[in-house]
Amino acid sequence: MSLRQLWSTCLYTLNTLLQQKKYQAALAVIKGFRNGAVYGAKIRAPHALVMTFLFKSGSLQDKLKAIALATYTHSRNLAYFVFTYKGLLAFQKYLQGERLQIHSFLAACVGGWLVFGENNQINSQINMYLLSRILFGLSRLAVQKGYIPEPKHDPFPMFSAAVWGIVLWLFEHHRQTLQPSLQSSMTYLYDDSNVWHDVSDFLVYNKSSAAK
Repeated sequence: MSLRQLWSTCLYTLNTLLQQKKYQAALAVIKGFRNGAVYGAKIRAPHALVMTFLFKSGSLQDKLKAIALATYTHSRNLAYFVFTYKGLLAFQKYLQGERLQIHSFLAACVGGWLVFGENNQINSQINMYLLSRILFGLSRLAVQKGYIPEPKHDPFPMFSAAVWGIVLWLFEHHRQTLQPSLQSSMTYLYDDSNVWHDVSDFLVYNKSSAAK
């Protein structure tokens, strides 16, 4: 059997396996792991690239290592979480014979504890990102269920005012309470714009070479 024939046979066997409904749950867990790894890398790599070159000092090699480490950590954690979550969903359905709403909550709680429970920069950013989304989601759900009345006017302007008022108050007076990357961003915007020496670090650069 030639190499091409062997490859065709393996590909046919694999495609046949992927069509088997009895393996659907297990295969979904494996593809979930793949999608978690790919998505984590796709969204972390450009973010780490920009933040590292904007705000971090050090050699080019150090910066590239930091970007690679952040991308790997985000990709790995998201892959592990999706794998754990989907695996526990399938296990609970197998035990109880049907899918219940509580299954999603329990599976995600376990996955969140195991994968995102370590207090580090990557996990902190992901958890805070999700917190803002679930607060919006719970607010909308409360309106849909009738727990709170639907606002007569768009509350978004008041929401924006409160968010920006609180974050700048924290930055100016309790800076250490904010997440490090947010501190770096706000320092660049609000502190560094108070300092310049000539036109070079007023318009061209943020800081002059002598001040770095």
